[in-house]
Amino acid sequence: MSGERPPTVPPTIDEWMSEWMTPLKVIESRLHLGRFKEPIYYLTDPILWEPNPGQENGFRSVEAPKGFVTDLASIPQILWSILRPDGEYAYAAIIHDYLYWEQTDPREYADDILKIAMEDLEVEPLKITAIYEGVRFGGQAAWDENARLKNQGEKRVLIKEPPTAAMTWAEWKKRPDVFAP
Repeated sequence: MSGERPPTVPPTIDEWMSEWMTPLKVIESRLHLGRFKEPIYYLTDPILWEPNPGQENGFRSVEAPKGFVTDLASIPQILWSILRPDGEYAYAAIIHDYLYWEQTDPREYADDILKIAMEDLEVEPLKITAIYEGVRFGGQAAWDENARLKNQGEKRVLIKEPPTAAMTWAEWKKRPDVFAP
């Protein structure tokens, strides 16, 4: 790893300023979705979120796999005129939905990644705050519902896409042969 200084050597003023002035990375992956009849979507390609430099100790990369089923941002319909479910934060919302479904980390961890991913996507700070505070306040119900559905055997990663956009999620999820094990 040439160019990196040993961990015990503090950065020079120039190195610190360079790191401080370097903007957060912008997510470069594309977002490809399929849709059921109702506003429920599935990834037609995987998506990846990676921590920014300096965040590697607190966060790990998250990949939502191809076929993952999501509703994008779970925003109450009454707020859709100001915060749409498919807004510029949709990519971050899918990563968040995936973490809420998997539940391999605490809920707070998933919420923090949502916030950081929205920052990476350069979402307006006011929207970031509104969405982040919304999930901190109301996310426990979605977390608990996901745990309940998983315990009942529901799956959320497709290996077969529906043959038509007229197919509903409610119909498709009854088919056991369409999901990853």
